[in-house]
Amino acid sequence: MKLTELTAISPVDGRYFSKAASLSTYFSEFALMRYRVWVEAEYFIALSTLGLPGLPALDPAESAFLRALYLGFSDQDALRIKEIERTTNHDVKAVEYFIKEKLAGSPVESALEYIHFGLTSQDVNNTAIPLSLKHFHEEVFVPLWQKLIDALRNAAAEWKDVSLLARTHGQPASPTRLGKEMMVFAERLEKQLQMLNQVPFACKFGGATGNFNAHHVAFPHIDWVQFSNTFTAELGLSRSQHTTQIEHYDMLAAYFDGVKRLNTIVLDLDRDMWTYISMEYFKQKTKAGEVGSSAMPHKVNPIDFENSEGNIGIANALLEHLASKLPVSRLQRDLTDSTVLRNIGVPLAHTLIAVESTLKGWDKLLLNARRIEEDLLQNWAVVAEAIQTILRREGYPKPYEKLKELTRGTEITENSIKQFIDSLEVSENVKDELRSISPLTYTGVF
Repeated sequence: MKLTELTAISPVDGRYFSKAASLSTYFSEFALMRYRVWVEAEYFIALSTLGLPGLPALDPAESAFLRALYLGFSDQDALRIKEIERTTNHDVKAVEYFIKEKLAGSPVESALEYIHFGLTSQDVNNTAIPLSLKHFHEEVFVPLWQKLIDALRNAAAEWKDVSLLARTHGQPASPTRLGKEMMVFAERLEKQLQMLNQVPFACKFGGATGNFNAHHVAFPHIDWVQFSNTFTAELGLSRSQHTTQIEHYDMLAAYFDGVKRLNTIVLDLDRDMWTYISMEYFKQKTKAGEVGSSAMPHKVNPIDFENSEGNIGIANALLEHLASKLPVSRLQRDLTDSTVLRNIGVPLAHTLIAVESTLKGWDKLLLNARRIEEDLLQNWAVVAEAIQTILRREGYPKPYEKLKELTRGTEITENSIKQFIDSLEVSENVKDELRSISPLTYTGVF
C-alpha cells in the first residue's frame, strides 16, 4: 500500500498533516540529513581557517559552494544519501560519502579527508538536532505561542469591563471580570515562554568519547576545546564542555519540560472555555454545511477545545518520556537515545495541532453577555462578602456570622439583601454604601 495522508499510521502524517507540515522542515528524515550536511559543511569551512596541512583557507566562492550543499539540499540529494546508506548501513557515514562525492572535481578535492575529520557520528547528530530544534523554536514555535498570547491579551482588553460570576469549587463566588480571567492565562503563558527561551540549545562536539582524542593526537598544538566552542557558538549553540560519546541531554529535557508546562496551561484554558460554553457564557459561530452531531441537528459542539485537549495529552505523555529517558545512558553510550531522538517532532507536532485548535475555537467565540449578567443577578449571595467586610470596618458586632445566617440554605435575592441592609443599625451613609453594591459592580480592581 502506498503511503499517503489516507494510509499513514500516525494522524500527524495523515489527518493532521496540513496542520503539522511545517515541522517537516526541522524533524523529518529529510531534515535530519540536511542538518547533518549543514554541520559537516560548516565544520570543514571552520577547519580550513586553522592552517592544517593539505587544507588551505577557503575563498568565499569555495565556502559558498560548500554551503550550497545544505542551503540547496534537494529530494534527490536525500535519496542519494539513502542509496549510499544501503551499502554503508550507517546513516552518518552515508552523509560523509555524499559530501565527498559532491566535492569530487572541485578545488577542495585534495582535502576531502578533512570531511568528518576526528568526529564520531554523535558529534554530527548531537549538533544537527539541537540546531534544527533551535530553528524550529525561533521560526515556528515562539511565533505560534505569541499568537495565542496576543489573542488572550486582545480578549482581555475587549472584555475588561465584563463582570463575571466566579466559581470556586464549582460554587458561586465573589464576581470577577472576564478580561482579568483571560489575563491570568496570558501572564502564565508569557512567563513560561520566557523561561523556555532561557534554555540553551546544547550540543556535544568532542570526538569519540568527548576528549578530542583523534583531534589531539593528530594536531596536539591546536586548542580543540576553544576551536569547538567557537565553532558551535557560531551556529548559535551552547557546547557542553564535558561529555561522553553523546550529549547528556539535560538541556533538551529542560526544554521538553518547559513545553509540557506551556501545554498544561493551554489544557487548563481549554477546559475553562469548554465550561464557559456549556454554561452558555459563549455561543459559537456556525459555518454553512458543518454538522455538530450526526443525530442532533441543533448541536454546535466545542470540538476545537476538545481536540486541543486530546492532542495535549498525547504531546505531554511523549514529552515526559523524552525528558526522563534521554538523560540516561549506560556508561559512555548506548543506542537508546538514537531512536528516541527521531521522535522529537511527534510531540511538538501534537503541540502545534493543539494550539492551532485552541486558536480556531477562539475565533468561533461569541460573547453572550446577557447570559453572563443573568447568572450574576441570580446570585446576590455573592455580595455577602462585601457587606460583612464593610461592617467589619465599621466595628459592627459579628458581621460574618450575621451574613452566614442570612445566606446559607436560603434563596438570596436583591430584595432580601436590601431588607437586610435596612435592618442594620448603622448610619444612613453606610447603608447607602452597602446598597450600591451589586453582583455586577463588586468586581475588585483590574
